[in-house]
Amino acid sequence: MKKFRKNILITGASQGIGKSILKKFLKKKYKIIGTSRTKKGALKIQKKIKKNGYGMVLNVKNFQSIKTFLKKMKKKIPNIDILINNIGVISDNLITKMSYESWNQIIQINLTSVFYITKKIIKKMIQNRYGRIINIGSISGFIGNPGQINYSASKSGLIGFTKSLALEVAMRGITVNLVSPGFIKTKMLNTLTKIQLRKCLKKIPMKKFGKPQDIANIVEFLASKKSSYITGQTLHVNGGICIL
Repeated sequence: MKKFRKNILITGASQGIGKSILKKFLKKKYKIIGTSRTKKGALKIQKKIKKNGYGMVLNVKNFQSIKTFLKKMKKKIPNIDILINNIGVISDNLITKMSYESWNQIIQINLTSVFYITKKIIKKMIQNRYGRIINIGSISGFIGNPGQINYSASKSGLIGFTKSLALEVAMRGITVNLVSPGFIKTKMLNTLTKIQLRKCLKKIPMKKFGKPQDIANIVEFLASKKSSYITGQTLHVNGGICIL
């Protein structure tokens, strides 16, 4: 029987940064649950994971769907050692044109769902006196971005969430950290026009966009024993655009 090192949950693992994180951990001896908001995405994840875990549907737009997912997940893997909160979406607009629905939806998906999932999973971590929680933020949460007040607010919220939770569970053997990507080559970047992309590139001292693998490398480090004395921190991966 195959012996796994740790059990890991990666939300939003079917594409972009989440997909790269999934690939990174597939090379290790981890039992993995990777989620997607669609059945098609979950099936793709399952094909990649094979016997090393499960691809599951998780729609974080409402609490009931999250509850349903958590019940199903516990039947498959009752104990999660490493939680990677990667889900993130955008719905851009200027404040004068942004709807209340757009505001609420982005806060729910990018921030409130992280609170709810973490709240449920961290209980076992506390009992076991071990855990790694890694939240995926954004440079927009630190420097802001016109037309993204909802997205920036949700990612700024993750900063406070990470710091406060890290202090709450530090004595329980649990670390909580945030990875803050800059401009990374994903579908989210594809929404920009060529002119917008050129403007973004000019802001980056390294004069290149990041790759999803750049984020996955940092996540792997934060999930390992090598990062056991790091908690409540933000690791910026942005080519120098934001130096704090």
